[in-house]
Amino acid sequence: MIPRPLRIALLLLAGLTVLWGSLAPSSIPPGPGLWDKAQHAAAYFGLTVIGAWAFPRRLTALAASLFAAGVGIEILQSMMNLGRQGDPADALANTAGIAAGLILTLAARRLIGDRPRAEGE
Repeated sequence: MIPRPLRIALLLLAGLTVLWGSLAPSSIPPGPGLWDKAQHAAAYFGLTVIGAWAFPRRLTALAASLFAAGVGIEILQSMMNLGRQGDPADALANTAGIAAGLILTLAARRLIGDRPRAEGE
């Protein structure tokens, strides 16, 4: 098994990547259709699965933190003048990704009969 500090580092790297991708200046408007929303959902799905791997006993706190981050990023986008715009539908897509990640995590645990280990492992 990969040591917990490395799993936490992977989560931080993934989180910083999503943050940069969400707040970096952009002159390209979001594409039409659902592709933009699918990207949001996929990003937060990945963060949730990695986060559940890094913090297996803290799923509620993880989900709440990711939700707050997703809403916070949308608020920041609406306040910046760097080609970004906040969109409530993006926050909803983020939340859908979090929910899907939690469902997958809990289903996988149930399927393999795994219980979350103690924090220190």
